[in-house]
This record gives sequence, structure tokens and C-alpha cells, in this order.
Amino acid sequence: MSLSKIIATFFYVGHMRPAPGTWGSLAALPAAWLLYMLGGPWLVVIGVAASYALGHWATVQETRGKANHDPSEIVIDEVCGQWIALLPVLFGAANNDVAVLALWPGWIAAFVLFRFFDITKLGPVGWADRKDNATGVMLDDVIAGVFAAIGVGLLAALYHIVLV
Repeated sequence: MSLSKIIATFFYVGHMRPAPGTWGSLAALPAAWLLYMLGGPWLVVIGVAASYALGHWATVQETRGKANHDPSEIVIDEVCGQWIALLPVLFGAANNDVAVLALWPGWIAAFVLFRFFDITKLGPVGWADRKDNATGVMLDDVIAGVFAAIGVGLLAALYHIVLV
């Protein structure tokens, strides 16, 4: 198998059925934890940038000459977006000297919100998805990740207002 296939499918996770996008988002969670443990939240930010750049390249390679420019086995876009959705949790843990897994409700919220925005394609997520090229494949998940990250931040703020 080619390097582009390994990247695009996030080490073949994209071949899992049903719902390969959900499997890709789930696989992103332990990968984010590993990056965080190795280098903190800034290493995850670097991972976001690298997954976007490599994901774009791999998507171009894997869809070249094919009618479908967003096949379901390509899940590196979900990994990138899921990592963005997790950033408020990761920076929250680092900035407050809290064990990152102690913020498990934030991990769940990031996952659920990201999948919600990725699946529903609301607003600009749908606009990016309709681009029908590698940029659209990656960008719709980046936008879904940003929306999810905002949601995670709002939920954390609400928690502190109501319960703390």
C-alpha cells in the first residue's frame, strides 16, 4: 500500500464499517492523547497543521482520476477536525494543571459535537463540503472542528457558571 493510502485512511481505520468517519473520529482520540502526552497541547496543534497538509496531499493522490472526490475511506479529515475540537480540553488541562483524562466530559463533548457538525453539514460546513475537491474534503471537517471547539468552550464556561 502507498503512503498516501496510509495517511488518507489514518492507518486503514477508514476501511472499518459501518460509519468510517465515526471510526476515524474515534481513532483520533487516543492519537490526540498520545501527542498531548509527548508534547502538550502545542504538539497537537502541530498535529492539526500536519494532518491538514498531509491529508490534503493524500486526498489528491487517492482521488486522482476518480469520479468520487470524497470517498468514505478517507478519514484523515475527521482526524484533523476531531483534534481541533479537542483543543479547548487539551489547553484547559495544561493551563489548569489538571490531568487531561480527568476532563473526560470534555472529550465526550468534543467527539459528539464534532460528529454532529460533520454529519449535519450546517452552514459553512456544507459550503466547504460542496467544493468537491481535496480542499473541500479537509475544510468541511476543519470548520466542523472549530464549531465543536466553540461548543466545548461554551459548555465548559456554562459548567463553571452553574456548578462552580
